[in-house]
Amino acid sequence: MSSEHGDAGLRAGEPPAPAAESPQQHKARRRRMIGWAMWDPGTQPYASVITTFVFSVYIVSDSFGSNDLTSTGLSWTMALAGLLIALLAPVVGQWADRRGRRIGALKWLTWALALLAGSLFFVQARASYLALGLILLGIGTVVSDVASALYNGLLDDVAEPSTVGRISGLGWGLGYVGGIVALLVIYIGWIKPTIGWFGVTSTNGMSIRVSMIFCAVWILLLTLPTFIILRDPPRAAFARGGPDDDAPHGLRHSYAELGRSIARMWRHHRPILIFLIASALFRDGLNGVFQFGGAIAKQTFGFTSSGVLIFGIAANLIAGVATMGFGLLDDRIGPRKVINLSLVLLIVCGALVFVLHAGGQMVFWVVGMVMCAFVGPAQSASRSYLARVCPPGMEGEVFGLYATTGKAVSFLSPLLFGVFITVGHAINGGDSNQYWGILGIVAVLLGGLVAMIPVKDPARPGAE
Repeated sequence: MSSEHGDAGLRAGEPPAPAAESPQQHKARRRRMIGWAMWDPGTQPYASVITTFVFSVYIVSDSFGSNDLTSTGLSWTMALAGLLIALLAPVVGQWADRRGRRIGALKWLTWALALLAGSLFFVQARASYLALGLILLGIGTVVSDVASALYNGLLDDVAEPSTVGRISGLGWGLGYVGGIVALLVIYIGWIKPTIGWFGVTSTNGMSIRVSMIFCAVWILLLTLPTFIILRDPPRAAFARGGPDDDAPHGLRHSYAELGRSIARMWRHHRPILIFLIASALFRDGLNGVFQFGGAIAKQTFGFTSSGVLIFGIAANLIAGVATMGFGLLDDRIGPRKVINLSLVLLIVCGALVFVLHAGGQMVFWVVGMVMCAFVGPAQSASRSYLARVCPPGMEGEVFGLYATTGKAVSFLSPLLFGVFITVGHAINGGDSNQYWGILGIVAVLLGGLVAMIPVKDPARPGAE
């Protein structure tokens, strides 16, 4: 944290060999690692329950209006949220870095996320509540992604260079486990039974709305270890460099500093920018796998709504186990090879979904589970790669840019998904061309794989 952001002599990814840790230092590092890793499962219900399998499906249901109205509203909401994330994530991270308040900022954003999750309880199943639901969902998405950028930037602080991959994989894996448990509790407690726990029924969307309260409590309780264990360094450890460090001006001037930071990175750390561009493409494809997997399962392969939820639980289980396993492989062969291997297999499996779409639900279960096994490892290895090459002191900025680039092309998978369905309709006619959309996701993943060609392996810890 002591090196200057503009240090031209810094060689990212080549840290000096660390001194041997004492038993007390080793214990403290393990404690920090556990505290860091708990944030992922603690906030996972927002992704798994709210934005993927439960609330996002609820808000586009017939209770809120016509399909075109609700779907268009959701797409514009998420597009606007993506724009705000692209604008806010890098400067918030850079501001928190400079003031030495990354953990403090992460804590307040996490608490805000819990509040926003709980506030979804007030979104009744009526058309007049559509705008409220979309606004709360959009704000929560912004808060979640900006917080994730800060969280990712803490990876270097809790992991040794030789264990970045497995620690990153542990966080992702625990996140998937958290998603599984949260989905199971909600399914068993409120979604599946006619009368759920505490006498809750589905009238006026009450079963979904109570699930939002559950998510809020989950987020608050399971992230407590993170903020009990992790602490920001004393303010005295950060030198005040001028007026930009004053609270009233820091965030406003962060945009100017962001431009200077990008220019310095282009001059001194160009490989990082090349990787950020490549990761923007393939991460959008990875998101598309989960974002549209449920729609394909229901429309093309005939899954019921409950079947989609069960598939989602199984998908999180497979992804979690695979991510933790590939975290060990990451440390052995390097994150770049893990990413490329995952992308190749995802492209092959996506093509198989298209070719074998008439094979029934078993085809989707088998091929879909294989795809889920490689989404998490690619995401985790992407974060691991960046942590390995990130210059010390620039974690918040770099991971803010990571969030920004990830959202900069977030329209690609949805756009190409729709374009290929339109092509399928023009060729085949009828209304059963949902499976053509997988080719759009495959195209984005292929673009990311091609963009990874100039990306080099990060230097191995201790390399000469």
